[in-house]
Amino acid sequence: MTPDPGPPGRGSASSAHRAPVPPAKEFEPPERDVSGSDPRAGERDSGHRTHRPWSARRLPAALVASVILVAAIAALVDVLAVRAGRPAAAWRRHLADELATRSVDDVWMLTGAAVAAALGVWLIVLALTPGHRHWLPMRSPADCPRLRASLDRDGAARLLRDAALRVPGVGAAHVRVRRHRVRARADVRFRDPREVKDDLTAVLAEERDQLALARPPRIVVRVRRRAD
Repeated sequence: MTPDPGPPGRGSASSAHRAPVPPAKEFEPPERDVSGSDPRAGERDSGHRTHRPWSARRLPAALVASVILVAAIAALVDVLAVRAGRPAAAWRRHLADELATRSVDDVWMLTGAAVAAALGVWLIVLALTPGHRHWLPMRSPADCPRLRASLDRDGAARLLRDAALRVPGVGAAHVRVRRHRVRARADVRFRDPREVKDDLTAVLAEERDQLALARPPRIVVRVRRRAD
């Protein structure tokens, strides 16, 4: 008989304690990622470009669907009435007569064609563009490329305005954020306006980098002397 193995000795316990432990992966805090010196580092690390979120276009889709639905129901009801032995509806007879008698160069025909073409172009543009122009896409973290986030332009403008008001010499500030440009106007109460402009540009650039935008807009600063 094979004797039962006794309890593990000190040597086995020490060898178990000496077993290599895989190093734990340290995640950098989000602040370090959003305030990096390179504003496009997140895009290069994740290997893709961050785009605006795609709009559902609920209102245009609902309008187009409603118009098509009403027209289809009206035509179907009239066709069923004709099949049942009743005369065609007055609106359908009038429409057929107008289309048969009016020439192609008629003003109303050209106007209708222009309106139909404009509506078609508008629907094509809505179908091929993402929409949500009021939102600015943010960089995706390198370890989670599927994570998408966007920042409201009004919210970004408020953050930049608060940063501008912290600059010494700025009494009032107005900031507007667009997709490719940030326009800032400031009233200088004291100090040299040129120094205030340089400090304001640097502060806004730093605050813009803190927002972690995928496409950081260019900053344009204008200052003016305002006496009390």
